Amino acid sequence: MASGAEPDMKLAERAFRILDAFQIEIPSWGFANTGTRFGKFMQGAAATTVEEKFSDAAEIHRLTGSTPTLALHVLWDLPNGIDDVEKVQCLEKKSGIRSGSINPNLFQDQEYKFGSLCNPSAKIRAKAIDHMVASIEIAGKLNSRDISLWLPDGSNYPGTQSIRHRIGWLEEALQESHRHLLAGQRLLVEYKPFEPAFYHTDIADWGMALHLAKAAGPQAKVLVDTGHHYAAQNIEQIVAWLLHTGMLGGFHFNDRRYADDDLTLGSIDPYQVFRIFHEIEAAAAEKLELDVAFMIDQSHNLKGKMEAMVQTVMSAQELWLKAALVDREELARLQSKCDLVSAEELFRGSFYRDVRPLLKEWRAARNLPVDPLGELCRSGYVEKITNERSGKQSGGGSYA
Repeated sequence: MASGAEPDMKLAERAFRILDAFQIEIPSWGFANTGTRFGKFMQGAAATTVEEKFSDAAEIHRLTGSTPTLALHVLWDLPNGIDDVEKVQCLEKKSGIRSGSINPNLFQDQEYKFGSLCNPSAKIRAKAIDHMVASIEIAGKLNSRDISLWLPDGSNYPGTQSIRHRIGWLEEALQESHRHLLAGQRLLVEYKPFEPAFYHTDIADWGMALHLAKAAGPQAKVLVDTGHHYAAQNIEQIVAWLLHTGMLGGFHFNDRRYADDDLTLGSIDPYQVFRIFHEIEAAAAEKLELDVAFMIDQSHNLKGKMEAMVQTVMSAQELWLKAALVDREELARLQSKCDLVSAEELFRGSFYRDVRPLLKEWRAARNLPVDPLGELCRSGYVEKITNERSGKQSGGGSYA
């Protein structure tokens, strides 16, 4: 063996183990026509049925090797509730893709104009809780571990709602939902500073989500959506706190420039994603007990649905590998000495490291396309689904 080959071989073996273990869940709604509250731009290749979403998810997994599960949205993907479970189970067998997190829908019905789980009406709150319980039941039937709750409740004008009363109603609702969780299931509580509520949002930040998860019960954790923060917020510090307290349940990954823009992962600030991944890797290296779900939550309104999803997964793989290859022993030594420049240069050097050759080697070794985006183009899949689906597209003003 030539001199210097051994370290390279060990690096490749380590990189392969890291990439083999990396999985990230993709969302069914990422394949459908979506838009802003002002409207949508239609795409001929957009999925119009849950069957098409599973087909698209299977193609993404074929190309990337890291996306074995598909997040499902109740009402969008299971409009008949529990009665649609058998259909989804058949699609799982056909596509080889498993159902991932189950996402309740508490924002479409007209009754939710003034809130769902926090609505002043006890009758409407009861309806929202029933939907939570039904979503948990669906998850159980599909062997899905996580119920991912994003709550849009809030108010637009000062004095129009009792913020404190709504906290109490929400605690009660989450406790009741938690009572229906099966062993091994988790309730992931997401937060968002604003939109659609513009005065106060009932779960506006990680501290509120942390309190509510603890109040709900031991199977509840916090879900961090990277787009759901103020523009200058230090998200990796939030991640570090949630890791430290054992309350980090998972992520919805996307990118944003101004607010919740739902842009493709790493398209605006890949360094931030790297910093987040580093905190998780550092915690794992220190033997913290972790169970963190990686999920994508993006709306591809201008980019092609398939192209954007492949691009996103490739970015996630690259950034995860960069973070995993940080020399943590040396970094810890430099941190303990307060050698600021050397520590930062080591950290930045890991971020700027080109891991694409290692990813190509891994893909070739795992019989995956070495160039997933190029393979998607050459395969003709997008053209095929565009021809099949174009006639089924219909306009509309709603989000999804």
